Amino acid sequence: MSKKGVIEEIFSKARFADDMKAYKIFYRDFERLRETTLDEFIKESNNFQTIPITRIEVIKKNHRILFEKDSKKIE
Repeated sequence: MSKKGVIEEIFSKARFADDMKAYKIFYRDFERLRETTLDEFIKESNNFQTIPITRIEVIKKNHRILFEKDSKKIE
């Protein structure tokens, strides 16, 4: 499954079958990483119009990494 497919699967589960506030999204904002909850990310990104999925580096749920773009570690 492609990276985009994995992220979409995580988001779908979070939005429709889980608590969105339990998910933390780390995404690139120019040269730095920003951290936000999934519901805030969706609002900020205008439903992925202003911040594309490709900028997502890490998705965590309750301190467990569900998706990581590369080998960079965020703690």
